[in-house]
Amino acid sequence: MSKCKNITLRIQSPEGTKRVDVEPSETILQLFEKVHDKFELSGYAFALYRQRGCKDELISTRTKTIRGSGLCHGDMLYMAPLNGALLWSQEPSPRPSTSSAGTVSKTSSYGDVVTNDVQSSNQSTSQKSSSGLQEDDVDLELFKLDGKVQRKRDEKLCRHGSNGCCVHCSPLEPFDEAYLKDQNIKHLSFHAYLRKLFAGVDRGKFVSLEDISCRIKTGCKDHPPWPKGICSKCQPNAITLNRQIYRHVDNVMFENPHLVERFLNYWRSTGHQRIGFLYGNYGIHADVPLGIRASVAAIYEPPQESTRDSVVLLPDEKEGLVEELARQLGLRRIGWIFTDLIADDVKKGTVKHVRNIESHFLSAEECIMAGYFQNKHPNPCRFSPVGNFGSKFVTVCVTGDASNQVHMEGYGVSNQCMALVRDNCLVPTKDAPELGYIRESSDKQYVPDVYYKEKDGYGNEVPRLARPLPVEYLLVDIPASTPINPVSTFHADNDIQPFPVENRMVDGHIQDFNALSSYMQQFPPDQFLKAASDFHFLLYISTMDMLPMKEYMGPLLEAVKTQNAEQAQDWSNSEHWATVEQLIAASSSSPPQSRPHSVAFAEVASGANLGFGSASGSGLGSGLPAASGGGNNSLWTCPHCTFLNQADLVNCEMCRLPR
Repeated sequence: MSKCKNITLRIQSPEGTKRVDVEPSETILQLFEKVHDKFELSGYAFALYRQRGCKDELISTRTKTIRGSGLCHGDMLYMAPLNGALLWSQEPSPRPSTSSAGTVSKTSSYGDVVTNDVQSSNQSTSQKSSSGLQEDDVDLELFKLDGKVQRKRDEKLCRHGSNGCCVHCSPLEPFDEAYLKDQNIKHLSFHAYLRKLFAGVDRGKFVSLEDISCRIKTGCKDHPPWPKGICSKCQPNAITLNRQIYRHVDNVMFENPHLVERFLNYWRSTGHQRIGFLYGNYGIHADVPLGIRASVAAIYEPPQESTRDSVVLLPDEKEGLVEELARQLGLRRIGWIFTDLIADDVKKGTVKHVRNIESHFLSAEECIMAGYFQNKHPNPCRFSPVGNFGSKFVTVCVTGDASNQVHMEGYGVSNQCMALVRDNCLVPTKDAPELGYIRESSDKQYVPDVYYKEKDGYGNEVPRLARPLPVEYLLVDIPASTPINPVSTFHADNDIQPFPVENRMVDGHIQDFNALSSYMQQFPPDQFLKAASDFHFLLYISTMDMLPMKEYMGPLLEAVKTQNAEQAQDWSNSEHWATVEQLIAASSSSPPQSRPHSVAFAEVASGANLGFGSASGSGLGSGLPAASGGGNNSLWTCPHCTFLNQADLVNCEMCRLPR
């Protein structure tokens, strides 16, 4: 048939409209194949409709032709995916042969994950999961659990035997509102929230967890780019903030009080605030249905400048090394902690209660910081088109409570807050820490309208523009505590003076060889594993300037991780650690310094000047006395740091290492 008799059909899809040329004698099946090729789809899980709203479906068949279906030149057909199928994937599936394409398949590639319940979905993986998505171990464990809350037989209400079951004793769903309210559980766990999504009539067939976007969609060709033009297709929708009903982490547990006390020692010594990163793991929290607990094993303090009311984080050159060290120890960064402590009565040891319902729990600036960290540590999720949804990264604030005692409060910010921070829409206010502010649109950035709802005097919910914005709409409470029976990933002993913490520029807290020598002398040779079971000690010996041991740390970290004393003892007998032990022994056996540091430094400087003067004088033939020219012989150079020391000193005045 000649080309002049071809007709053109317009196919409208979620990705745009395209034209398909067909002959009136071709079958509807061939039309489906041409649509598939034209749009470069990953499969045939789509349908064509004559009208909008998925009405008047055009059935794929070999027996009916284009002409017989009543389609004419220029007609518009509407394409829609079946059961939420992903038609445009990064790895297109091979096109099925014509002989097997008698009917369009109605099995969704995304539906492989969204099965009757979450437990069966663990057996089949989504496209994201099959393409290399690595979910957390705790998530994989929770997917395998039934999650229902078991109840015992009620002696008053149950009328059946011990093996029977009725509505009064049957298991409850993990999202049961009455049970959560009775147990005083404020938020659903994330996996209970997923079970609630899958419990509907459609069994979660269309579940897709997507974060909101506050940015203009790029690539719109209908108008010039912003600020010269914008349309409804590329303009982000207005956002109404809601309090998040679920949380990704349900409890923060510090393994023992020693961890927190060690962190607070800096504030007790200086009165300055402090920030640290929490390292540990995620596990199942049995007190909340399908809950997740963040267990903290160590606190790393990055470089920072702190005062009594502020902290500024500095660039951390060792961040990559810290992450690798933690990874080999089986740990990961799970949150951050900061102090907001103001002494009230020094004699009683009380602090002021400054964070409460009358002021604020977290300031807007702290919420933005938490959102920034949560965006850096996203939560892998198979039900998200981009592979991650929300974050398990927690925020812990150490402050004073209503009884003026030091206590910890845990928080997380909502996914909506993460999106506002990610797209640079949220800023703090100058004079009210409890209020944030949504930026206004400018020539460089379009910002959508953001609203929150509050009740008026009549109890009606009224929308308000989020300029300003109470940050309480962005917060999620997370309890933080220490267990009744302390546990320790690293060695904790109150009789042992712990190794100094990194990046503390305060007397008595500085990491140097003298501190290493004093720390190691507290342990007998056969207890090297206990000495090495300290996160800050391991980090220091990995980064020592004089004897960097980063390349040899693997066996020791494995021994600490598995608590293998024999393996740790073998490592301590190695050549590289033997050198350190010899330096420690020489340093401990040397007599004490005979003069103060300031006097010795002044004499060293004076001697250095004499030496240079003598050398220049002898070079000029000035005939200075031999005693003056011998000033150089009264100094010795440290082989480790090249500092010039007086002859009567056995240890280097600068690095404290033996001569």
